[in-house]
Amino acid sequence: MALRLDEGDAELSEINVTPFIDVILVLLIVFMVAAPLSTVDVPVNLPGSSAPASDRPEEPLWLTLTAEQSLLLDDSPVARDALAAALDAQTGGKRETPVFLRADRTIDYGALIQVLDALRSAGYLKVALVGLEAAP
Repeated sequence: MALRLDEGDAELSEINVTPFIDVILVLLIVFMVAAPLSTVDVPVNLPGSSAPASDRPEEPLWLTLTAEQSLLLDDSPVARDALAAALDAQTGGKRETPVFLRADRTIDYGALIQVLDALRSAGYLKVALVGLEAAP
């Protein structure tokens, strides 16, 4: 006497990938929404450059000159006369730390030179000017 299994009693041996795809799509949406939030919050209209991009250090020190000619060290405002003290506090006195200078494209050349002079008089000689990558 042979045993017969009904079709409803048989085990399903195929993998159901629909829940996996749903989880991946949800994660994709979460990362797409979160990625723009992790960028810099200081609005600066940077000029473009066709030079190749260089490697970025692990923890860069950002100095921003806004269109209103105010200075921001990382994301906190700093007065021009207190720039040297703020840089020393941020770097622990390591004056060989590179400073990435972002300036709005509407800033005149004289204001930019004044900031560069303040950096040089504070002892920070490794200054990199930041711009946007332009299409070749």
